[in-house]
Amino acid sequence: MAFLGSAVRRVASAVRPPLSPLCRTSTRSYSSEHTKEKSVPYEKTLKQDAGAASGPTKPLPRSADVVVIGGGSLGCQTVYHLAKMGMTNVVLLERDRLTAGTTWHTAGLLWQLRPSDVEVELLGHTRNVVSRDLEEETGLHTGWIQNGGLFIASNKQRLDEYKRLMSLGKVYGIESHVLSPAETKDVYPLMNVDDLYGTLYVPTDGTMDPAGTCTTLTRAASARGATVIENCPVTGIQVRADDLGVKRVKAVETAHGTIETPCVVNCAGVWATKLGKMAGVNVPLVAMHHAYVVTERIEGIQNMPNVRDHDASVYLRLQGDALSVGGYEPNPIFWDDVSDKFAFSLFDLDWDVFMTHIEGAINRVPVLEQTGIKSTVCGPESFTADHKPLMGEAPEVRGFFLGCGFNSAGMMLGGGCGRELAHWVIHGRPERDMYGYDIRRFHNSLTGNQRWIRERSHESYANNYSVVFPFDEPRVCVFQERHDGPAPLKDYDYYGCYDVKKNENYKYNELLGKEYTFDFPPHHDVIKAECLSCRHGVAVFDMSYFGKFYLTGPDAKKAADWLFTADVNKKPVLLLCFPLFAPGDAYYLAIGGGVAEHNWNHIRTVLQDQGFRCQLTDHSEDMGMISIQGPKRGGGREGILQEVLDTDLSNEAFPFSSHKVVKAAGHQVRAMRLSFVGELGWELHIPRDACLPVYNAVMAAGAKHGIINSGYRAIDSLSIEKGNAQVQALARGAGFHLQTEDSIPFQGRETLEKQKEEGLKRRIVCFTIDEKVPMFGLEAIFRNGVPVGHLRRSDYGFLLIKLSVMMVSADFIKSGEFTLERMGVTYKARAHLKSPFDPENKRVKGIYA
Repeated sequence: MAFLGSAVRRVASAVRPPLSPLCRTSTRSYSSEHTKEKSVPYEKTLKQDAGAASGPTKPLPRSADVVVIGGGSLGCQTVYHLAKMGMTNVVLLERDRLTAGTTWHTAGLLWQLRPSDVEVELLGHTRNVVSRDLEEETGLHTGWIQNGGLFIASNKQRLDEYKRLMSLGKVYGIESHVLSPAETKDVYPLMNVDDLYGTLYVPTDGTMDPAGTCTTLTRAASARGATVIENCPVTGIQVRADDLGVKRVKAVETAHGTIETPCVVNCAGVWATKLGKMAGVNVPLVAMHHAYVVTERIEGIQNMPNVRDHDASVYLRLQGDALSVGGYEPNPIFWDDVSDKFAFSLFDLDWDVFMTHIEGAINRVPVLEQTGIKSTVCGPESFTADHKPLMGEAPEVRGFFLGCGFNSAGMMLGGGCGRELAHWVIHGRPERDMYGYDIRRFHNSLTGNQRWIRERSHESYANNYSVVFPFDEPRVCVFQERHDGPAPLKDYDYYGCYDVKKNENYKYNELLGKEYTFDFPPHHDVIKAECLSCRHGVAVFDMSYFGKFYLTGPDAKKAADWLFTADVNKKPVLLLCFPLFAPGDAYYLAIGGGVAEHNWNHIRTVLQDQGFRCQLTDHSEDMGMISIQGPKRGGGREGILQEVLDTDLSNEAFPFSSHKVVKAAGHQVRAMRLSFVGELGWELHIPRDACLPVYNAVMAAGAKHGIINSGYRAIDSLSIEKGNAQVQALARGAGFHLQTEDSIPFQGRETLEKQKEEGLKRRIVCFTIDEKVPMFGLEAIFRNGVPVGHLRRSDYGFLLIKLSVMMVSADFIKSGEFTLERMGVTYKARAHLKSPFDPENKRVKGIYA
């Protein structure tokens, strides 16, 4: 019999040949004692039914409103929710039997607390579906087991992370407890607690059964009219071009017939990339081996909670009277040659790769050293560049939706994401803010970049159990300029794995390491200097990362009226980058860089759906953008810009929220009087070749006034101090931007008018506290001792010398007493319906006391 302890000793003492290349799929055995049994630990799988039929289990319909491809967790959850929302002419196609790809061997863990409010809500819905809804609808038990969950902390930073999760959980009614080592021992007597700092215990976490869950989901969907067809591989996706040249889904081809449909949902897991290619769609994910081992019986382990020891990168899943042991290693094996014949199949376990999990498991539960290994489970899973799923309509083909790339979390996120995906298909958008999962979060230049996908996916996999800090950044891409001098970027080193030499003396990594804190960052004083310079003098911000688009053509005004809630009946803009090539109006759109790709695709989709005769052209790389902000020095007759621009910048000649094409340092630029930070200021939108001379002219004119360059952390602080937030227009008090006084139709008008008529049930509120403590968002908000919400965004406000935070809450602000909870500690807070900083908006108008 193989024992975990002997596995560690033999693997550690073996002479290991190099682990090259990256895609190595062969395995080595170091000891004949290693078990050769490969089997999942579930009492029932659907594997025994595989191969029984030579063709589809049901006749194919000629047409369907939606075809979902892939019978794993996501496919089954999506078809279930589509049917539950009333769409009954839906077909699920599975190439083999349900769960045959990656779902059948999943560990099935469900942890409810994550450092994201949206994910907590998605996980909560999954739990409701598998523990309550399906059984009520079908009378069948899904296999859900509520045995609880324990997160292990071996240091203070890790426990601080768990305390943040505990505070957020209170808002959602999720019971959780931070336990001492002794209290942890009481909950889990077999655990070694000598090296623990503490733990987070969630009694209502649990375990899902893949076969039971997917079978019950499809039965419930079928009862509502959906059609589930197994043993029916997809061989092609037909795409047509409409009258405007827009590519749209036409049909799904199989060896047994073709189904005409306008909508396909790609839930094919590791095979999603191949399915995407059939339609000309990039699906940026990679397949990797992902493994766990199943132990023999362990006396006293029954009814214990599941365990995640993040610092040891290992999890322990209760399996009746045994444990499943797995985790995320730094050197996973890539599966490049994804086989279409791989169904209910497993790889041989590479003990060299897996040994790190055994060491961590034995340290945490010492009895495992003398416990036998019953079987190994090593199967394929799909992983993405940011360890988030790929969802939503693909930019390349209308009607082709993604529901894949779940990074081995498809079971626990399946219910919430299946519901959002169904809503997306039916209504054209999800109910929740799914931007972090939306395929459109990635720029189109990246979704086909195989090196970037591979490197970032590896980094995300290897760091999956790392502490999630507020200002985490990846090694692969440098996003922010540092204040510690140059930090040259080196090639990604795969953490020294796969025969790749690990980067040494890498300053960028050192700088990133300083950011890993739940306290104020090390350059807090630098941010302070930038913020106060903007408030009292003048600061320049490089905003060139913004997206810059032109909307032109005969129907440009109609399109702008429909797209935007504000009145766009203004004088057409002059196009700086190219001559006006089509009759009609022209509009210039400057959009935050982080959401530019998403906005681009949204606008393009609206233009297609409405049939507007106009063009959207991307000039983001053709133009730069700087923002000059600050009292007196930002503009006006005595300001520095008056020396640079050839136009009158007085309030009368150039009022707030207006723009002009002017000359700066001999170059034509677009000047806009706008401010994100609540000060007198202008943005200069500059053709690429003119960026450097215009910037130099601004800095030269501002030198005598102490002008400085400032960064995005300063913008975050300044903007929240002013009270800016990305929320509903009416909820943030921005109704003055809405064109609801006239009869011009625009997207969302009916909803906004209904809100105005019924009155707002939620609104933005600003809180300040007296203590100098960092808050980053997700902290719990209590009213009269009762949790009522959480911070959506927060930062330190240097002028107020207090913390400014934003949230969405109910209308009972004035009558309540509020506290904010940070890592289990509460702070008295004052609620403001308007930001206490310049509540009358005088400064943006150039009026300074």
